[in-house]
Amino acid sequence: MIKNELLTIRRSLHQIPELGFQEYKTQSFLLETIKKMNRSNIEITKWKTGLFVLVKGNNPKKTIGYRTDIDGLPITEETDFPFKSQHPGQMHACGHDLHMTIALGVLDEISANAIDDNVLFIFQPAEEGPGGAEPILSSDTFKQWKVDSIFALHIAPELPVGTVSTRAGILFANTSELFLDFTGKGGHAAYPHLTKDMIVTASSFITQLQQIISRKVDPLDSGVITIGKMTAGTVQNIIAETARLEGTIRTLQPETMTIIKKELENIIKGFEIAHDCTIEVDYGAMYYQVNNDKVYVDKFAEAVQKSDIQFIEANAAMTGEDFGYFLKEIPGFMFWLGVDSPYGLHHSKLTPNEDAIETGIKAVTAMMKEI
Repeated sequence: MIKNELLTIRRSLHQIPELGFQEYKTQSFLLETIKKMNRSNIEITKWKTGLFVLVKGNNPKKTIGYRTDIDGLPITEETDFPFKSQHPGQMHACGHDLHMTIALGVLDEISANAIDDNVLFIFQPAEEGPGGAEPILSSDTFKQWKVDSIFALHIAPELPVGTVSTRAGILFANTSELFLDFTGKGGHAAYPHLTKDMIVTASSFITQLQQIISRKVDPLDSGVITIGKMTAGTVQNIIAETARLEGTIRTLQPETMTIIKKELENIIKGFEIAHDCTIEVDYGAMYYQVNNDKVYVDKFAEAVQKSDIQFIEANAAMTGEDFGYFLKEIPGFMFWLGVDSPYGLHHSKLTPNEDAIETGIKAVTAMMKEI
């Protein structure tokens, strides 16, 4: 594909962001684009709102997996793009439009100039939530291909175009959503002694949570608990009967996640007694760490540098990605692709440099030939 074709694809996808397992327009667009390639060595299989696309190799001894995510986020776009989102309240604010475009560009290249081995392209729904990787891995459809290795990329707004970055070992954290619902007893603001105020209870709970990290987690481990949203009450002179906290837990070790949740639930029991209330906890979507295989990271570094792409050693990050579930079962890695945006991931003004698309295609294709 030439650059103008790639830009048209990216901008078309950018206009139709859809939430997890609702990617119907996206799936149709991908199908139409792949069918236009008109290659006899391509096999397409639908899976929910995603796709499996197998490119048959010339003399296959193994199957290489490449995964791209396809869903958007529930964010109202605030860019000045003439091709901004046409779906109110939804945006490709995590770069999945670029991810898909790169995958299509690689698919076009690999199907036109087939390598020896099979390549399975996985267009995965619901990465942002509720999570598509685990159900894909457990599906009979996926198991039939017996993928030997797998890799993926994610855009990095802070890195310049022309660079890629990764590391052996932990790249992304274990993550868990966190939802807490408090129920007490509401009443008139003039009679607090007759109520169980859930604004006071939830506020105190937020402060107590941080002692899990400072006193229950090994200082040499890493853990984060963030409460990003609190909702409570109805009007200024009524004591709140209910409150809701929404947040996230992130750790670099699976065992640390277990410790944090155990301590969190101990605090809940204590607060229910001390504040005479009930607290319900929901951990929502949980993602496993992205743990890169050193063998494949080393091959990737060598492959991209041969292709005149700058390779940078990455630091581990507390970001989460459900690609970690693939790496739990299949050897491989994930890497960052520099897109030089002044705004970060999940920002309503994310503006990645589209020149990064060609770098991404070049890096992924080089790795497929190296494996």
